[in-house]
Amino acid sequence: MSKLALVALGGNALLRGDQLGTIEEQEKNTTDTLENLVHLIKDGYNLVITHGNGPQVGNILMRNDAGESMYSIAQMPLDICVADSQGGIGYMIERMMHNVLRKHGINREIVTLVTEVVVEKNDPAFKNPEKRIGKIYDRQKAEMLEKEKGWVFKEEVKSDGGWRRVVPSPKPIRIMNEKLIRILANEGHIVIAAGGGGVPVYIDKKNRVRPVEAVIDKDLASSLLASRIGANEFYILTDVSYVYINYKKENQEIKEFLDRKDTLKYLNEGMFSKGSMAPKIRASLFFIENGGEKSVITEAKKLEDKSYGTKITMEY
Repeated sequence: MSKLALVALGGNALLRGDQLGTIEEQEKNTTDTLENLVHLIKDGYNLVITHGNGPQVGNILMRNDAGESMYSIAQMPLDICVADSQGGIGYMIERMMHNVLRKHGINREIVTLVTEVVVEKNDPAFKNPEKRIGKIYDRQKAEMLEKEKGWVFKEEVKSDGGWRRVVPSPKPIRIMNEKLIRILANEGHIVIAAGGGGVPVYIDKKNRVRPVEAVIDKDLASSLLASRIGANEFYILTDVSYVYINYKKENQEIKEFLDRKDTLKYLNEGMFSKGSMAPKIRASLFFIENGGEKSVITEAKKLEDKSYGTKITMEY
């Protein structure tokens, strides 16, 4: 049987930090990234692709603000904005993938699924929202929005100041349609799913699916999906070729191979930054602890060269 790999595209795989975000830029970045997945397909792997949506959903939220203030267009809630970004980004990845596969003479069907991800309504994250979204406001505007919409704001410390909306980031516990994703992928179709961590929903007391104003960590959701569909390998594509310890210090050291024991040790020692590498490490650990053979963290353009990237396994 073919092996199944889940590949999580980081935000830089679609949009670089120094770019405006035009569709031409995003299509070029996406095509370059997808070219590096061709060797997996040629090696007989079936693929599921997930992706980030931070810059894109941020732009959607700003269009929300502009439409409401300038044209009295009703704002859409955050879950609709996340679903909107899933559809748009998924379409772009799907179309670019069709072109890449045709270039290489590969015939595969590709499908994008708008994916809901179930969270617990009483997750502790709802009492301490930390994920920053949308635009930066001055204090007066932020206070007005807090009163009008019930939004929560925190002061920006890494920019020129101002206040930014924060929302909870609850833990994903189940991927809706995971059985369908598994079936489609194992039949050889390329599935694009769980974009931006998925649309967060919960199940209420009447067994109804209800939305929540939150965002889910894309790496954790990708790891959960990978384990639930029985993927053999889990790839996180980011902007560095390897995982480092003592990053950007004189004694910086590349770690090409890590087992569970050492990975946990370095994580507990604070070797991985909370806002960037630590979530990827936790997602990688979750995958191998739940039956996965190997997690790989590497740069998108290095994926084809198997000598690159940090490989995390239970033992090595």
